[in-house]
Amino acid sequence: MSRILVVDDEYRIRQIIRKYGEFEGYEVEEAVDGMQAIEVCRKEQFDIIIMDVMMPELDGFSACREIRKFSQTPIIMLSARGEEYDKIHGFELGSDDYIVKPFSPKELMMRVNAVIKRSSGNSQGDEPKKEIFKYEGLNVDFSARIVTIDGKRVDMTPKEYELFFYMVRNKGLALTREKLISEVWGYDFFGDERTLDTHIKLLRKSLGDYSRCIVTLRGVGYRFETV
Repeated sequence: MSRILVVDDEYRIRQIIRKYGEFEGYEVEEAVDGMQAIEVCRKEQFDIIIMDVMMPELDGFSACREIRKFSQTPIIMLSARGEEYDKIHGFELGSDDYIVKPFSPKELMMRVNAVIKRSSGNSQGDEPKKEIFKYEGLNVDFSARIVTIDGKRVDMTPKEYELFFYMVRNKGLALTREKLISEVWGYDFFGDERTLDTHIKLLRKSLGDYSRCIVTLRGVGYRFETV
C-alpha cells in the first residue's frame, strides 16, 4: 500500500485529502507544519508528500528544501498563491507538481496517482549502460544523472534532468509542446503548458551560456541544437 504524507496546518484540508486518499487505497499520515513534516520524513518512508506552502513554524518551501537534502520522495505543493514566481520557486526547490487552492480533491488524487506512477517507473529496470553526451564544455552523463559545464557540476531539479535529457537525446529534432509534456510528464499529466514553459526557463537558467542550445520554435515547441 502506497503511503501519503499530508502536511497542512488546516485540519479541514487534511481531512479532505485523507478521505479521498484512503478511498483510493492509500495509507495517509498527517503533519501540521513544516517542522513536523521534516521530523516524520526522517523516521518514515512515504511514496509522496502533499504539502501546503503557507504554514506556521516552517513554511512549505523551506520544508521542501530541507527534505530534499536527504530524500527524493515526490512532493506536490499546495498554495493559495498562483503567481508564476511561486511556481518557479517551488520547482527550483525540487517539488514535482504545484496545485493552486481551492483545488478539486479528485484532480489532486489523479495527480498523486500520476506522480507515483512515474516515480515508481523511474526506479525500476536494469542498471543503465554508460551514456555520455559532450558539446564544447557541456558534459551530460545520462546514467549518472550528472551535468557539468566546464568541469563544474550543474544542480538541477529531478524534472529539469528529465526534460533536459529528453531534449538532448532528441538533439536537432523539433519537439512540440504536446510531445514534451506527454514524454516528460506523461499522458496522464493534468497541468497545463505553462508548467513546461516554467521548466524551460529554469533549464535555461541552469545552463547559463549553453541556454542558447534550447531554441524556441514559435507556435510549435522547442529544439535542442548544437550548430
